[in-house]
Amino acid sequence: MHVGEQYHEFIQTSPRDQAVRDRFLKMALDLLPEGADVLDFGAGTGIDAKTYAAHGHLTFVYEPSAAMGEYLAQHCRDEIARETVIATAPPLTCKVQGVTANFAVLNHFEDHTSLFEDLSHVVHQGGFVLASMLNPYYLGDVRYGWWRANLLNLVRHGRYAISSESRIHRFAPRVVARAAAPYFRLERLSPRGLGLATDLYMFLLFRRV
Repeated sequence: MHVGEQYHEFIQTSPRDQAVRDRFLKMALDLLPEGADVLDFGAGTGIDAKTYAAHGHLTFVYEPSAAMGEYLAQHCRDEIARETVIATAPPLTCKVQGVTANFAVLNHFEDHTSLFEDLSHVVHQGGFVLASMLNPYYLGDVRYGWWRANLLNLVRHGRYAISSESRIHRFAPRVVARAAAPYFRLERLSPRGLGLATDLYMFLLFRRV
């Protein structure tokens, strides 16, 4: 599993990952009003945070990995010095218009109920949480034994876990939406239809109610 500088270099040179990031950032920036604050939850090495700050958004970053956080401090050193990127840690006390969680951050949680409750205290009324999550219906994973072994769990329960170093979980959108209630409602899912079979990542937009 890539961390820190190794992750930063890998994901910056992957055309597929760059295309996912570009779509996610466009969606996030379109959702953020001018000058609105944002929390980059699971900020990694600060690639997205640097972009938000460059567009005039005060950006709070939460990154639990020490290796990722160290490289974030290097990558965003100018923004940190100008206090346009600000590191935070639980309990999260910032108040923001939006929370973004890119590249499967929420797939590291076994259950999202308490997380969305915590985020409800962070996000302003009418604000949002935007997450890119691994798509459990992605047919590119059919070749793996763990996908076939968990197909019944996906159909029955809408979720399954993979035993690995990164402890990744897969969720059907309805499961995450149920965990987000009553604080957030699922407003948008992308892609839909056949795209759920062909895209590795799905984007879920939750609106604070």
